[in-house]
Amino acid sequence: MVFPAMVLTIVLIFSYQHIAHTEEQEKEGIPVPYVFRGIAVPDSLTFAGEVVPLHYFDVRESLERELLVNGYFHSQTIRLIKMVPRYFSVIEPILKEKGLHDDFKYLAVAESNLDPTAISPAGAVGLWQFLRSTAREYGLEVTPEVDERYHIEKSTVAACDYLQSAYEKFGSWSLAAAAYNAGRTFVVKQTERQKNNHYFDMLLGKETERYLFRILALKLVLENPEKYGFFIPENEKYPIIPTTEIEINGPVEHLADFAFEQGTNYKILKMFNPWLRENYLTNSAGKTYRIRIPLANARRGNTDSNQE
Repeated sequence: MVFPAMVLTIVLIFSYQHIAHTEEQEKEGIPVPYVFRGIAVPDSLTFAGEVVPLHYFDVRESLERELLVNGYFHSQTIRLIKMVPRYFSVIEPILKEKGLHDDFKYLAVAESNLDPTAISPAGAVGLWQFLRSTAREYGLEVTPEVDERYHIEKSTVAACDYLQSAYEKFGSWSLAAAAYNAGRTFVVKQTERQKNNHYFDMLLGKETERYLFRILALKLVLENPEKYGFFIPENEKYPIIPTTEIEINGPVEHLADFAFEQGTNYKILKMFNPWLRENYLTNSAGKTYRIRIPLANARRGNTDSNQE
């Protein structure tokens, strides 16, 4: 039988060695398992050029909550870091061309986790999670054969138009983001009900109140992942796959045959063109569509560095 004093001595020695080893690992930049700490909230922050009032305790705590969620949701956050080069390379130029702040790319992350085929329980679809009616309102084609909510470029343009319209109505990019989540009608009712048009001073329901803070947390983590403990080498991020576009203005009897003719297969064709919803394209109206095809051998990727 080990005497209590001896047990205490052994525990103290083990604890000291563990702490010393942990500190040594941290100094050398080696990840230390099972060491959990709070996440520091920055002293200042902006969204689309608008100041986030972090000096308010409720605002600061709301941001901290979303930082904790995303900072400790390791598998999902690592995957997002890996996907960012592929999808931001498409989104960023469109935001710039449409005159929207670069911060709105993080809204797409919050909406769909950068999954162009995402479908919500409410039936919202795609990278930007458009409902059918809103998609059509903003010029996206939604039919059984073609659903442009799944089209990354076209849905990004539509999202920009929606956000710009919401900003013109509310005069605030923060409320424009809230409207994207909850709808403009809801935001109008709440501004009238609360006699307030400042996002950070409004009661908007749990989902919408957390929405902008999730976007801000994603912005902080994805802009500077190392600061939050995520060390993902560039060569481990998913490469930008070089593609070409095939223009068609007539029917395609079978997309599998079309894919083989272009040197690819049905799976890859649908992966790069998820907006094609059937295995054929009737196109009775003779519209012009541009189908994206990976360049020869692009599927092999590049394990050494990102392809540009």
